[in-house]
Amino acid sequence: MAQINTSPVPYRPDIDGLRALAVLSVVLFHAFPEWVHGGFIGVDIFFVISGYLISSIIYKGLNDGTFSFSDFYARRIKRIFPALIAVLISCLLFGWFSLLSDEYQQIGKHTFGASTFTNNFMFWSESGYFDNDSNTKPLLHLWSLSIEEQFYLLWPLLLWWIYKWKAHLGKILIGLTVGFTLLHFYIFHPDRVAAFYAPYARFFELLIGASIAYYHLQLKPKVIHPLHKRFKSIQSFIGLGLILIGIHIITKESHFPGWYALLSPVLGAALIIDSPKDSFVNKYLFSNKAVVWIGLISYPLYLWHWPLLSFGYIVDSQIPALGMRITLVILAIFLAALTYYFIEKPIRFGHPKTSKRKVILLVILMIAIGTVGGVIYKKSGLIQRNAATPIIKHQGDTGHVLFHQYPYQHFYLCTPQNIQDEALRWDSTIRCFQSKKDGLIDIAIIGDSHAEHLFIGLSEALPSKNVVYYTRPTLPILGNSEFNHVFDYVISNKNIKTIILDAYWSNRKNELPKYTSLFDGLIYTAHTLHLQQKNTVIIDDIPVFSFDPKQCKFIRPLSSKNNCIEDKKYFDKKYQTYISTFELIKKNKEVAVINTVPLFCNEKNCTMEKNGKILYRDDQHLNIEGSRYIGKFIADEMRKKKLL
Repeated sequence: MAQINTSPVPYRPDIDGLRALAVLSVVLFHAFPEWVHGGFIGVDIFFVISGYLISSIIYKGLNDGTFSFSDFYARRIKRIFPALIAVLISCLLFGWFSLLSDEYQQIGKHTFGASTFTNNFMFWSESGYFDNDSNTKPLLHLWSLSIEEQFYLLWPLLLWWIYKWKAHLGKILIGLTVGFTLLHFYIFHPDRVAAFYAPYARFFELLIGASIAYYHLQLKPKVIHPLHKRFKSIQSFIGLGLILIGIHIITKESHFPGWYALLSPVLGAALIIDSPKDSFVNKYLFSNKAVVWIGLISYPLYLWHWPLLSFGYIVDSQIPALGMRITLVILAIFLAALTYYFIEKPIRFGHPKTSKRKVILLVILMIAIGTVGGVIYKKSGLIQRNAATPIIKHQGDTGHVLFHQYPYQHFYLCTPQNIQDEALRWDSTIRCFQSKKDGLIDIAIIGDSHAEHLFIGLSEALPSKNVVYYTRPTLPILGNSEFNHVFDYVISNKNIKTIILDAYWSNRKNELPKYTSLFDGLIYTAHTLHLQQKNTVIIDDIPVFSFDPKQCKFIRPLSSKNNCIEDKKYFDKKYQTYISTFELIKKNKEVAVINTVPLFCNEKNCTMEKNGKILYRDDQHLNIEGSRYIGKFIADEMRKKKLL
């Protein structure tokens, strides 16, 4: 029977040092994503550390017979609640003076989620192509805290129950860890959003830390093989190397977590934690006093850094300038230190006699904050606030609500039924419409959301035609399996004479079937359609901006900016990745290319506003007015080219 060591769980400064690496990688990624590509893996390091430390405490208490659920959860409350309450109150207060009504409503909802530790489920349900930019969610980072607390709501109960079979505890732990790892890879891994936010998809990372804790608390083997000693002395180097490689090579586009998480932050953190604290990396790097200090304030630093950066983005309606981001990181460290010394430590380590009262007060405060957040959400962001009614400089709708409601009010769900059933959704809204209820379809728009925003304008510009649009979040070319049913129908329908292809070309160019270029894919598609006596029209892409159209529409609270124009060089970086392909395609007589960029750009600048009206609903999608603007132009060009 495995025996658990009954000595107290020793403090390891090197683990605080590992915390420092984790939090700094996350902070630097959020502040400087152009440099620290994979810094978000620091969250996975936190999961392994948390699984190790908390499980060590639970094992020790269960073995000694001193474990108490009330004491465990009281400790968690004193550890988690103080700094979190301070940050949530600060966000609500700052939001009162700086956020528009829809933004304040959103932060109210997320405050409720943070207070109930359900934010991961909220962000999971909100995720989608038209979800608000992550930069506009000051509490987005709290998804990870929710997963941790969900784990620790269940884990002590499960350990207490299975501890009666403590002779087999090690085997049970291995079984749970392997089981949740397989669950992640075979159930959740194919769904990137679920793999990211689902608690049971992340539990394997905490369980790996828990397994190391169990191993460390066992009595040491009587004989340690020399090779084992030698490996132990170098494994922390390997672990650090794996983490640093992950930070360098993993990007937001990587299929993460999955193998990337397992082989870099999780295995790397596990090797470092399992290394002796006197090994070189652990002793001289992670136990360095300055590094340990960052580790000690890592929790409040994690809490503070993202709201500061997010509010900076919201106020400017774009990523803050480099100098501002550096300032906000320094401010986050300062606030984290204040929180640690003046809020966290006094409450967490104060006089034992006041412990119960502190816990009760913290719970009451958290319930109150959650209630306030819920009221803000239900009251639509408290529109009576001064900040909710900023100065309007240009008319037009921003955001996606009105744009997706408009087709329901003026058009008809698309046919055939099988394609409608497969259509993408925005919330519960089907995104597949045609301009006439009855009658044969004349024109089909095929592509992603950048094709979708052509539909309203083209339908209104061509009132005698029945226009339909079919969208998938990928390239509209033959051979792309997601469009199989769409192209099968369009090709077989003899009445459809014109096909319009459009997409976010610069972002989609890597979604091609193997051994196919964008040129080959589009030419093959056009040629196949031509053989069926159909006209093919390819639309180049509209400009993409670095700022939110709210900066164009409003003069925001706490900001004097009102900008609708951007240097064309910003868009040209994306445009040049595919424009040469389109120039070659223009030479093919079986396809027509319509260039829409001049509608928005001159030689120097691009604008999202014309004649006092905003044309965009976010940084890359047209609103209703923008759709009308571009739709009329495309219809005129098609008439000139005799494609109608």
